[in-house]
Amino acid sequence: MSAVTVQFEFEKETKNSVRYKEVPEEGKAPIMGSIYVQKWFAGSTKSLVITIDKND
Repeated sequence: MSAVTVQFEFEKETKNSVRYKEVPEEGKAPIMGSIYVQKWFAGSTKSLVITIDKND
C-alpha cells in the first residue's frame, strides 16, 4: 500500500456543491484535478486535504 495526501483549494460554488481544485506539488502533475463536494458537508471551507490509499 502507498498513501498520497492531496490538497485542494476552493474554486467556485455551484447550486448544490462546491468545486475545489487540486494544488499539485511543485514539479508534479495533478492526481485528481477538480472535485465536487456537497454544500451540506463543505460549508464555507476554503481548503480540503484528502488521503488516497493505493492498494497494489
